[in-house]
Amino acid sequence: MNKSLTFLLLSAGLLTMPAAHAHSPAAHQGHHAKAQEAAPAEQKDWGIAGDPKKATRTIEIRMTDDMRFAPKEIQIKLGETVRLVAVNAGKTLHEIVIGTPSELKAHAEMMKKHPGMEHDEPYMAHVNAGQKGAIVWTFNRAGSFEFACLIPGHFEAGMVGRITVK
Repeated sequence: MNKSLTFLLLSAGLLTMPAAHAHSPAAHQGHHAKAQEAAPAEQKDWGIAGDPKKATRTIEIRMTDDMRFAPKEIQIKLGETVRLVAVNAGKTLHEIVIGTPSELKAHAEMMKKHPGMEHDEPYMAHVNAGQKGAIVWTFNRAGSFEFACLIPGHFEAGMVGRITVK
C-alpha cells in the first residue's frame, strides 16, 4: 500500500496502526538507512530527498521548549540541495518535518490520535534533548512551504516555520 493511501485510510479511521515505540531517534536509526537504500526517493510537492554529497549549504535550525524555531523563516533557491541541521536546545523531544501547510496540519491531527505511531521519512528528523538531527532535501519545487514539530501540543503551540523556495 502506498504512503498516500495509508495516510488517507489512517486519517479516515479505516486503518489502525499497530502499537509502536516511535518518535525516539533510536527507533528510526537503522530503519531510516535501510529504507533510503531500498526505495527510490519519492517526489513531494515540497521537493525530494537530497544526496548529502550535493548539499550546497547547511542551515542550522534551533528548536526550544518555548515551542519555537530559530530562524523561523528560511529562503532557498529553486533546485538547491540543503542540509537542515535541527538542534534541540530544549529538555524535551522535538522534531522537524517539512511539508505543505495542509499536509503538516493533517499529520499533526493524526499524531494526536496516534501519538506513538512509527514513521520515518527523509523529510523528518526526531531529535532528543541536547542532540542534533539532519535532513538533506532538494527543493525542486517553487513555493511557500513549512517546517514544524508535530509532536502533540507542539504544533498547536506555534512550533512552525516557513520555507520560501524561489
